[in-house]
Amino acid sequence: MKFAYRFSNLLGTVYRRGNLHFTPDGNCVISPVGNRVTVFDLKNNKSETLPLATRHNITCVGLCPDGSLAILVDEEGAALLVSLIGKSVIHQFHFQKPVHCVCFSPDGRKFVITKDNVALMYHAPGKKREFNAFVLDKTYYGPYDETTCIDWTDDSKCFAVGSKDMSTWVFGAERWVNLIYYSLGGHKDAIVACFFEENSLDLYTISQDGALCVWQCDTDLDGLKLRPPKDRAEDKNESVKDLGEEFIEQPKGEEIHGKATTNEQERREKVKYSRAAKYFFNKEGDFNNLTSAAYHKKTHLLVTGFASGIFHLHELPEFNLIHSLSISDQRIATISINCTGDWIAFGCSGLGQLLVWEWQSESYVLKQQGHFNSMVSLAYSPDGQYLVTGGDDGKVKVWNTSSSFCFVTFTEHTSSISAVTFTSTGYVILSASLDGTVRAFDLHRYRNFRTFTSPRPAQFSCLAVDSSGEIISAGSQDSFDIFVWSMQSGRLLDVLSGHEGPISSLCFNPMKSILASASWDKTVRLWDMFDSWRTKETLTLNSDVLVVAFRPDGNELAVAALDGQITFWDHENAVQMGSIEGRHDLQMGRKELDKITAKQAAKSKSFTTLCYSADGQSILAGGLSKFVCIYHVKEQILMKKFEISCNLSLDAMEEYLDRRKMTEFGSMALIDDGAGDEDGVAIALPGVKKGDMSSRHFKPEIRVTCLRFSPTGRSWAATTTEGLLIYSLDSGLIFDPFELDIDITPSSVRKVLSQKEYTMAIVMAFRLNEKKLIQEVIETVPCNEVDIVCSSLPELYVEKVLEFLASAFETSHHLEFYLTWAQRLLMLHGQKLKTRSGKLLPMIQFLQKSIQRHFEDVSKLCEWNRHNIKYALAISQQRGMKRPAETSVSEEELEDSNSDYLMEEATTHS
Repeated sequence: MKFAYRFSNLLGTVYRRGNLHFTPDGNCVISPVGNRVTVFDLKNNKSETLPLATRHNITCVGLCPDGSLAILVDEEGAALLVSLIGKSVIHQFHFQKPVHCVCFSPDGRKFVITKDNVALMYHAPGKKREFNAFVLDKTYYGPYDETTCIDWTDDSKCFAVGSKDMSTWVFGAERWVNLIYYSLGGHKDAIVACFFEENSLDLYTISQDGALCVWQCDTDLDGLKLRPPKDRAEDKNESVKDLGEEFIEQPKGEEIHGKATTNEQERREKVKYSRAAKYFFNKEGDFNNLTSAAYHKKTHLLVTGFASGIFHLHELPEFNLIHSLSISDQRIATISINCTGDWIAFGCSGLGQLLVWEWQSESYVLKQQGHFNSMVSLAYSPDGQYLVTGGDDGKVKVWNTSSSFCFVTFTEHTSSISAVTFTSTGYVILSASLDGTVRAFDLHRYRNFRTFTSPRPAQFSCLAVDSSGEIISAGSQDSFDIFVWSMQSGRLLDVLSGHEGPISSLCFNPMKSILASASWDKTVRLWDMFDSWRTKETLTLNSDVLVVAFRPDGNELAVAALDGQITFWDHENAVQMGSIEGRHDLQMGRKELDKITAKQAAKSKSFTTLCYSADGQSILAGGLSKFVCIYHVKEQILMKKFEISCNLSLDAMEEYLDRRKMTEFGSMALIDDGAGDEDGVAIALPGVKKGDMSSRHFKPEIRVTCLRFSPTGRSWAATTTEGLLIYSLDSGLIFDPFELDIDITPSSVRKVLSQKEYTMAIVMAFRLNEKKLIQEVIETVPCNEVDIVCSSLPELYVEKVLEFLASAFETSHHLEFYLTWAQRLLMLHGQKLKTRSGKLLPMIQFLQKSIQRHFEDVSKLCEWNRHNIKYALAISQQRGMKRPAETSVSEEELEDSNSDYLMEEATTHS
């Protein structure tokens, strides 16, 4: 139970690549984030990452019309059929080649995928109970180059496919007599999007050079005639000889184009398209590539995104510009409109931005961006409610753990952040940077109120703050000194010299005024703050020291060194208590261009981040690997190993290289095959078929840069190449009884409860340890009995009830009832609990976090109501009175006091 941590959320990354989707109700955005999918609930201001992952980065997402199923396709063409209700994988399938687009029909019966120059139509899963969820229905050939986009008619009778060969093809989903296929030209660049008009075969096509063609069809959807069924032999001859149909195994493009010159009678019977108008987005001399588009059929609203980060809103078919706005300095990769047409979602893959724009009020519904470069460090606030992260992009971001959104970004640093931390109050964030400053940020006013610098410029590599929040220390990489400042005055108090190598880590003892500093000179020094910063002890190790961490009770020091060992020290007596050889547990992967095997490379690897659990019994360790290890400190054994990613789009993921990628000239990874394919290169190099060979293309390496346990002990976080991963205890799926007896069953608990033996019922429920049953028992206890039950509760179960109350606060609406329970338990058993404060601290902090969140919500509501009542009373007093031009100060004061008095009267009467 203690180590049953599961992946619960991904923060710090909101969009990577692929297409965005709104759910059918229009309240949620589904965004692909690397090899995972995040659902952003815009109505309730929450985000959740689904607990499933593909093997490579997701490139396209298809959502069925009822919003229950989604198809996720990765870079290699592997697809997952996912239930968005159960949040689980239903089926796996491989399309063998990269897929450009997936689109469900509006009736939900079929879906079309496009790969290379082919469109494949499948029966949609979920309509029938069948073993194979991906049943191929028809294969459509026609375009010469890669296909780019799909759109269906409203009644699912036809669909259109756009291509890079500048043509758009309209195909019949059924065997229509008068529409098998139709090819439309008229463009001078690759087709970006094509859209059918509402309940019509009329079509809009948009190309990359910013041209829009409006196509009118001479036939309504009701005018499509279904072909009568024929016997198979006749049908086969017909398809080969006469029609050149799209269901043939080999692509017969020439036959399709050849059928354009049929006799007059046949041409008269077929559907005809004519170009009604052609419009241009780009002004004269402005070469701005159009990269994405979306169309809302009911409101006739067309949204187009460009490579410069500008988007346009047009009303069709008149092509009236509603407004134009620049939302980013990077290309807009994808656009989606919700069902009502009010909200527009934009994804910018260059900076990892996700924006939801309400175009009528011209305001942001959501504006989120992760760290541009990799995250380096993180820290939990003392109550576990907030997380702060620092990145290589020089930004400090603060995240809310309950909503998973970033609510403030500080951009004052001019270089990479090396360390971040909270002070003990939880309202001040400190960050150290390679720009030579340590900055303090205020979470009340969201400002940088202190900047600490050294006398001579120095790059700070680590940071520590003491338990009072008054003393700040930072270690330097270049001068080998430790700088100590006062938070109160902002002055430099001391410079601690003595280390003979760069300072790699600093940590204050939580209980005493002792600072531990680790250095590459193979020593850990302990400095006494009260004894003029003299070196109290020097601990010598066999290798360069990378990180130090104190146990929460301050009695033990953990040290990780370059030789892969974690050693535990009694720092008071300078005695080593034990060690863990963890190099083999890291299990390094082999990079694509490595000359040596992963086994040999692992000999030089080590842990780069350590963190004690909230109770101090276990320690988390991570490094340049996809694994995070959790060790039992006392037993010095590996308890569990977490694989943080299975994304093969990252480097160093596999232990052995794929021999199929090795040639006589070296690894295939050295050959950069069209890296900048989607960026729309204006002038291509001679002989280059696609993409920009001069663009820099690299695979990021998987690594864990920082690990931190939540003060509540119920979750831990890791900053990785993927983003900020949160792992938490999933108590809902685990049966973990306590002192279970054969007589204790849910029915026997309810029987005791019906006899009004509340204390006995609570004890029995906790022995069975089922959350729903415990909740039922506690909520059955009458309010006037709470005091008696709390006083008669055995001491062993007080802690368990408090822990249950802390978790119940997060979901339950019975706020006063549970607060009464918490107050009575703490009042009656407070003294006894105080003796075990070290052990119970995580649970108390969990309870504090839950109560604090409710306090903030309720206080905001009360403040709002108070001002409203005050305003209403002031208005009622002034009714029928002529207001003078200027009121004296005394009159204003009198009016305020009267309104306060009236408000107090109103509250007493209510």
